[in-house]
Amino acid sequence: MTQNFDVLIIGAGSAGCVIANRMSADPNCSVGLIEAGEFPSDPDIKDPLKWPALAGRDFDWAYQTTPQAFTADRIHDWPRGRIVGGSSCMHAMAHVRGHRDDYLAWHQAGGDQWSFDTMLEAFKRSEKFPIPEAVGHGYDGPLDIYLPSDDVSPVARAFMAAGNALGVSQLRDHNSGPLAGTAPNSLSLRNGQRLSVADAYLTPEIRARQNLTLITGWEIDRLRIDGRQAVEVVATRDNETRALSANQIVLCAGTVSTPLLLMRSGIGDPTVLAQAGITCRVDNAQIGANLQDHLLALGNVYRSAKPVPPSRLQHSESLMYLNSEDLTRSDASPDVVLACVVAPSVAPGLAAPPYGAAYTILCGVTHPSSRGRIIPGGPDRRTAPLIDPHYLETEYDRTTFRKALKLARTIGHHSAMDEWRDVEVLPGVDITSDEAMDAFIARAASTHHHPCGTCRMGNDAAAVVDPDLRLNGLENVFVVDASIIPRIPSGPINALVVAIAENWAAHQHA
Repeated sequence: MTQNFDVLIIGAGSAGCVIANRMSADPNCSVGLIEAGEFPSDPDIKDPLKWPALAGRDFDWAYQTTPQAFTADRIHDWPRGRIVGGSSCMHAMAHVRGHRDDYLAWHQAGGDQWSFDTMLEAFKRSEKFPIPEAVGHGYDGPLDIYLPSDDVSPVARAFMAAGNALGVSQLRDHNSGPLAGTAPNSLSLRNGQRLSVADAYLTPEIRARQNLTLITGWEIDRLRIDGRQAVEVVATRDNETRALSANQIVLCAGTVSTPLLLMRSGIGDPTVLAQAGITCRVDNAQIGANLQDHLLALGNVYRSAKPVPPSRLQHSESLMYLNSEDLTRSDASPDVVLACVVAPSVAPGLAAPPYGAAYTILCGVTHPSSRGRIIPGGPDRRTAPLIDPHYLETEYDRTTFRKALKLARTIGHHSAMDEWRDVEVLPGVDITSDEAMDAFIARAASTHHHPCGTCRMGNDAAAVVDPDLRLNGLENVFVVDASIIPRIPSGPINALVVAIAENWAAHQHA
């Protein structure tokens, strides 16, 4: 027997938790939320210092990319959360809205409902900053945002001071107006512990709503299509199968799983589907394309002149967004980002000094121009997908990454860091030519865990979803997650995914 809902949400990650909360606020709307994983049980998830060790555990989808030609033919691990709360149970907890200019492409793609000003209201609905709303922050939303102060590492304070000495603006936080500048990271923490989006939006009170049904431990195999409708969702667990249906089916499975589910269901590029042994039922050629991600070089590592105190936050304590042409322009859209990690942070294959004896300045490009693609490895959901982000494929990405590394070293060797710096370990003081730096970046560049864009939103015929996030080709299927992002924003995307879901839900009730 098919279980029916008014709204069925696939994926209890950052977007799905928000939509389940907001849509079930109407007691006359029956809402189903189905998640492949279970509720968190690993105590390390709550500990903000343990996030680097969470990848590879049983709640990680543990995706991998294809070998990347411009990162020394390396295969990159792509951890994603298979758990109630999704990747917000695994990420580094930074809360960054991005720069106003990031949303120009969104406004062009989706109209006023996706302008920065509209999105700002969605951000504010989600946020609970410990400061008055008058300064532009949300103050009564579900998601607590912690602003570090006395607990910021002295190494991170020296990092920020080095930037200030070069004319980089000191910001109170990265969500109070300008983005270019440096500040302690705003963090999604509550009482010193990680606050996942599930913790914030799927509280016991919300889960107790009679019209909300949460189904865990079931993976979606495919959608059954009849004409322009998805008439059933087929879910599996072990050898069991169950069917669900809804007036509205909302895919919130994320940048990897959402396009794969659609393609397994026969929705996508006919050529791609044929290669994977899948019959095309709905031609939507851009599904899985437009893949974008941030890379960071792990990293510009310094052996410390004295012991580095353990972080009291989550290791990566301060971001510095910069316009590489003019470091003093706080109004400018940044093209590079630096991050101070008060621990050694290196890519696989690179040697690191011991913990407590080193710190790292990470660096990367805010708006990479390379575009990749995700395709299914075959018709079976258990077959590993082919994830090809085309990392560093464009000359712009390689040149701008080199600028970012040079700026990281400028900060790292500034006199404001003298108290802490002993010697540069990576890439090492003998790495001075552009060619040598490029070779180091190829070995050190690693995902910043911000994949997005594989179900691009737009008002053009080729877009995967329209400005209402309805899937082009089907009348009752919507996509609401990071996959709809037309152009990657400057910073971490979890805050944005929450805002996307808040914005979509608000328009459903309008």
